[in-house]
Amino acid sequence: QAQLVESGGELVQAGGSLRLSCTYSGRTFDYYHIGWFRQAPGKEREFVAAISWNGFSTNYADSVKGRFAISRDKTRSTVTLRMNTLKPEDTAVYYCAANNRGIRDLNYDYWGQGTQVTVSS
Repeated sequence: QAQLVESGGELVQAGGSLRLSCTYSGRTFDYYHIGWFRQAPGKEREFVAAISWNGFSTNYADSVKGRFAISRDKTRSTVTLRMNTLKPEDTAVYYCAANNRGIRDLNYDYWGQGTQVTVSS
């Protein structure tokens, strides 16, 4: 069955770095665009970053440009979100998701369960 599993979330101090992984299985997700979203307590879910199915194109939210980097390794069926210079406002549950329409399309069809990132000040 189609499955996306996030990992790597943890507690980190402000200014630190984390690497989140999204491992997919069960469908031809190799041909899907993969995105990362996050949701902080009391806030709506927001787009963070996305990468095209072939890894050639990326898209980032303004709030993370220059700090976060998304990449994918098809040999490992994994999409990685490297997060640097973390801020307390980056605290959220991070979700990965998949769609086959485009990296600027914010509608995603498949979602993981999320991983918690907490940035302490």
